[in-house]
Amino acid sequence: MKSCKGIENPAFVASSPENPRRLCASSPCIEISVVSTPDAGSPPPPAPQEPPERPESPQPSGAPDASRLGSLSEYEEGPYGLGSFQPRALQRCNTPRGFLFHYCLLALTQGIVVNGLVNISISTIEKRYELQSSLTGLISSSYDIAFCLLSLFVSFFGERGHKPRWLAFSSFMIGLGALVFSLPKFFSGKYQFGSLFKDTCSTTKNQHGCNTSSSPLFYYLYVFVLGQLLLGTGGTPLYTLGTAFIDDSVPIHKSSLYIGIGYAMSILGPAVGYVLGGQLLTLYIDIDLKHSIDITEDDPRWLGAWWIGFLMSWLLAWSLIIPFSCFPKHLPGTAKIQEGKISQTHQSASLQHTDSNFGQSFKDFPAALKNLMRNTVFMCLVLSTCSEALITTGFATFLPKFIENQFGLSSSSAATLAGTVLIPGAALGQILGGILVSKFKMTCKNIMKFALLTSVISLVLTFVFAYANCENEPFAGVSKLYNGTGELGNLTAPCNADCNCLRSYYYPVCGGNGVQYFSPCYAGCTQSISKRHAKVYYNCSCIEGEIDVTPTPSSVSLEAQAGKCSSHCKNLPPFLGIFFAAIVFTFMAGTPITVSILRCVNQRQRSLALGIQCTLLRLLGTIPGPIIFGSAIDSTCILWDINECGNKGACWVYNNVKMAYMLVAISVICKIITVFFNGLAVFLYKPPPSVTDVAFQNQNAVVTTVSLESDLSRAGNDG
Repeated sequence: MKSCKGIENPAFVASSPENPRRLCASSPCIEISVVSTPDAGSPPPPAPQEPPERPESPQPSGAPDASRLGSLSEYEEGPYGLGSFQPRALQRCNTPRGFLFHYCLLALTQGIVVNGLVNISISTIEKRYELQSSLTGLISSSYDIAFCLLSLFVSFFGERGHKPRWLAFSSFMIGLGALVFSLPKFFSGKYQFGSLFKDTCSTTKNQHGCNTSSSPLFYYLYVFVLGQLLLGTGGTPLYTLGTAFIDDSVPIHKSSLYIGIGYAMSILGPAVGYVLGGQLLTLYIDIDLKHSIDITEDDPRWLGAWWIGFLMSWLLAWSLIIPFSCFPKHLPGTAKIQEGKISQTHQSASLQHTDSNFGQSFKDFPAALKNLMRNTVFMCLVLSTCSEALITTGFATFLPKFIENQFGLSSSSAATLAGTVLIPGAALGQILGGILVSKFKMTCKNIMKFALLTSVISLVLTFVFAYANCENEPFAGVSKLYNGTGELGNLTAPCNADCNCLRSYYYPVCGGNGVQYFSPCYAGCTQSISKRHAKVYYNCSCIEGEIDVTPTPSSVSLEAQAGKCSSHCKNLPPFLGIFFAAIVFTFMAGTPITVSILRCVNQRQRSLALGIQCTLLRLLGTIPGPIIFGSAIDSTCILWDINECGNKGACWVYNNVKMAYMLVAISVICKIITVFFNGLAVFLYKPPPSVTDVAFQNQNAVVTTVSLESDLSRAGNDG
């Protein structure tokens, strides 16, 4: 028998009668052979004295325990601390729960910055630095670009490295990215707001000419892109190496629960970011000038203090660097936990390279990548997550727009409702999925079946969009004529021809006749009064007929009020309820599929598997998702923004019915793809013989061990 180098966990080495399992530690070798129950007529093998317990092999005096050697060689467990600084009080953190606590804080911080503060600040950054929407889209996608470029390499080299220190690096990069993202505020000078735009009908032309030259503030775009690239670099180890470390440190039936909690915190991060960012935007951008300015939040020239949240996130992220650096390479008890695990790797996906040094050189990267790509079950699970990611990112981006247009709500109200449905639903789904898998101690195949079931249920619930469609409310110049004058598709009519209205200034008002107008100017209103809740307009030449809005003593001739007309559609409550259920079932499959990926690949390649998943998930899901949804929604536009230069900009009014059916079509197609690949993964999955033929507790098998190589040789000679 050849000598063994390093250690191999018997739970992760395929066994057969010809190739018994080996647990090697330095020179002594432990061989585990499986003796099946004999058939009739064959001599029974000698049974051990205590079958329920694994017999211990005799060891010479002073021989080191093999499991301890394995723990010391492969699983470098140690105390919590830095160098010789290892206080006893801090050892309470050296547990899976202690690590999960810090992991959740980092995931929360990353979610706050990347998916919360960046998104809510992007419109303010557009105005302050005079950037086009296409350029701010580049800012948003820079995070995914960095993640895709680095994910595979970080997950490959970090698998055998010190994963907690990789997360300390992640904390540093996330904090640095947040700091860099806020720097333009401190180098661009004070914000200079111009004169107030006149929104009512006036014979004097507004001074807004066509300006095609770029602003000197344009170059701050590259600073924002750099900040996002740094954030993407920091996010890479978090969802690859961090997840694999959690799976290493807890028993197999608890892994899904811990991972689900961690992922739920990453989902709650954007909610915290939106709330925090929304409150900070109520502060003036230059907080030291707050008491010396004469504009309020209702003024379109107002810009909020978008940068404060990034500084807070920078401090929070960097406060986690030292705690992560104090964790050992493996938590105490990891070796014992790994010894009790049984491999569930897909049978045709066993690691072909058994060299203990495999994976430490870049030359091994192509072989490791090829090995995973040939794992059909793994690839099916990854493609199903890509399809789900396409839907979830699309809805995360455009659900507020859908609610706003379908039900006639303001942008802020629609965003609040969308966040109320998406964030709690996603977090609840992640946690429920982890709890159910953990509670019932599902095997890999049962976990995949559970994910398939939740995907089918969410597919059925997706049809709620067909039920939620509502007809457009009357809109002057779009779906209704100006008192019988003008033409559809043209906002200008005889009643507002002399008002010098700007097509690029969209400020909808609802007339007393129940018709919506593009702006007070296009309604022909000449005067206005600021009320506590909404600005009201009167003397409107384009509004005729019965006045439905109740007049007030101070404004007897009230004819319009700021904001969209109230929608007569009553489907909002059932839509939100059913869509909440769809979100819960969609994300209920998230944690189980992640756990299935960790189970169906080789133990040594879990981090790389997560790296491949994250890369493809962004290339095929999160990056094209908003683009596909945006293109589909734009195809339903019936009124575009046209600026002073004649260029088409954003869409102001959509065909609600067509929009609803377009979203149904995209969602159903993606859900069918998800169900197909989940079902194919269940069909193709073949557990290794260790799961079906070898059970250490309930199978008719006897496990015998021999501790020393000399004993093995002698036993072979006797046979």
